[in-house]
Amino acid sequence: MLQEGLRHRQVKGRRRLLAGIVGVLLLPFAIRYVPLLFDQMHLVQFVQSHGLWGAIIFILLHIVATMLGVPGVILTIVGGVLFGLLWGSFLSLIGATLGAMGAFWMARYLLLDWAQRRVRDRKLLCTFNQAVLQHPFSFVLIVRFAPISPFNLVNFLFGMTTIHWLPYGLGTLIGIIPGAIAYTWIGVAGNDAMHGKGPWPLVIACTCLAVLSAMPLLLRKRQSFN
Repeated sequence: MLQEGLRHRQVKGRRRLLAGIVGVLLLPFAIRYVPLLFDQMHLVQFVQSHGLWGAIIFILLHIVATMLGVPGVILTIVGGVLFGLLWGSFLSLIGATLGAMGAFWMARYLLLDWAQRRVRDRKLLCTFNQAVLQHPFSFVLIVRFAPISPFNLVNFLFGMTTIHWLPYGLGTLIGIIPGAIAYTWIGVAGNDAMHGKGPWPLVIACTCLAVLSAMPLLLRKRQSFN
């Protein structure tokens, strides 16, 4: 028992040390660049000013924002303005997935105690644990499919379960495709509308996003009726 307690303290100490190192590395980048996420015009100008490096910076911003728990919706919309529907969706998918993996590993290996304190709904955590034991990949896919799901919270929740990183990462990548395309499309259509190309593409994009967001609820109601 004494050896187990000592080993547990050593593991905790290593986690805190690693968390401190990661925090020191991320903090300067976060202080300088994360405020851009709340100013769409400056964000567009900043990425455009870096030319070919803009795509790499865009992905890095996605990763850091997701790991810090900052909503990346604005980034995804800006991706449509900057890179168009195809490349904007692709870059947002890469950045959001890598950020989700980073948050997952942080919750599991570095900030486990902190993450457990943040999640007060133990019933929700138990539900996640049971689901990943039975259907790991399909459960991640279902959770990620709804664009309105709390993306950053879910990253930490999965990190506190026993799920392997591979089905988590693959399920995240595939599951967020519809939402990434919808938000990127809103960016493209909104930019076109601002340049006088008509509001209807933006209306259609917002409608598609609303339908995607409502689909899990509609499917649940249909199952309850059956």
